[in-house]
Amino acid sequence: MRMPWRRWSVRTSLTLATAVVMTALCAIISMLILTSAHADRTAERNRLNQNAGMRAGTLQATHQLPPVVDDPSVSALQVIDPRGRIAAASPSMIGRPRMAWFYPPPGQRLGSGQTMCDVPGFGNACMLVSVQRAPRKDGYWMIYTAAPAYPWLVSGRLLASLLVGSGLVVAVTTLGARRIVGRSLEPVEATRAQLRKITLTDLGHRVPVPEPRDEIRDLACTVNTTLNLLETALHRERRLTANASHELRSPITAMRTQIEEALLHPAETDWPAMARCVLNSVDRLQTIVTDLLQLTRIDEGEAGAMTPVDLSDMVNRELAGHPRTVHIVSDLHPALVRGDPFKLARLFTNLLDNAERHAASAVTVRVGRDDGQAVLEVHDDGPELPADQRDVVFHRFGRTDTAGAKDRTDSGLGLPLAREIAGLHGGTLTVEDSDRGARFVARLPLHDPPHRHAG
Repeated sequence: MRMPWRRWSVRTSLTLATAVVMTALCAIISMLILTSAHADRTAERNRLNQNAGMRAGTLQATHQLPPVVDDPSVSALQVIDPRGRIAAASPSMIGRPRMAWFYPPPGQRLGSGQTMCDVPGFGNACMLVSVQRAPRKDGYWMIYTAAPAYPWLVSGRLLASLLVGSGLVVAVTTLGARRIVGRSLEPVEATRAQLRKITLTDLGHRVPVPEPRDEIRDLACTVNTTLNLLETALHRERRLTANASHELRSPITAMRTQIEEALLHPAETDWPAMARCVLNSVDRLQTIVTDLLQLTRIDEGEAGAMTPVDLSDMVNRELAGHPRTVHIVSDLHPALVRGDPFKLARLFTNLLDNAERHAASAVTVRVGRDDGQAVLEVHDDGPELPADQRDVVFHRFGRTDTAGAKDRTDSGLGLPLAREIAGLHGGTLTVEDSDRGARFVARLPLHDPPHRHAG
């Protein structure tokens, strides 16, 4: 059976990591201390061995060297004459063979000690054997001295002290790390608990922001900012859904009423007139659905094919292709921009449709350049738009009750869609001051083809 992996919390993982790191660090430090202590003890013992050898060499130089040299500072001693014979030895080495065969380096009298575990008379015990060369008239004499070698742990007391000290350091560090990590993660746990309370039906909760100015505070602020944006977007979508439902219900209700009345009195119904009325309602439904679809695509960042577009040519084509019920006054000058021709045409027709609904007799359309931007202006001679209502008209399904409006066929999405299209092309759409009526001005970045710079 396959066992699931245990899920470790961040607190436990960091605590274990701290314990492992501190254990490894204490082990390394302990090994360095033991190595240093072992080297110091060995050097000291080698010095004692060499002092004992020097004393035996002094006795040999004064011809006072006895056959048995009893020096309590060493465990074994041997004096080797130039012919390789044992001239003197300690009591433990009487009758024993030569304890070692190594020599000091050439040109030196003293040699470093070597650890040997096969010194005659000491079994498998490891001994530190030192050697020195004593030059005489008859040749070089070798003096070997030996004492018990120190083990790697030097002494049990030192090893026990290091183990106890390392254990205390690891325990204190691990507990401290667990406490610090726990206190550091308390804001994260509070954020997690608060986020669990947040649902699509209740976005009013916000995560607590800790006092210290650290990464967790930045995370909490970012989460709250995201929640604010989410709540705003959700409210906007709910409002849009409610308004769209209301706008769609009105033409559907009108069509249902007309059809039911025609079915009740089929003989008295003017079917062509009724069909025209239903078709008007269908056109309104189609306009609303099309505008909603366009807004959705723009919200998703769909830009379309970007090509050079001359606003004056585009306005001429739209005016020629759609007859208007009011007089159109045009003042068009070349203004090249880069954008989606269909969306830019939709921007202009939405502005022109709005102006036609509110105009008293004429609509003025201007295209030109101003301060490095292309300017598209649509100005009607209808009622003036109050300053406090200039932003409302760009809200989705937003309308103003102006006295000069000729009908209520506006879906409430034309101007918001026009502003979104302008923003998609890096421009703006605003309502600017005018002596009469409403003056909508779209400003878009000019496009300069590369061949113009080359020329």
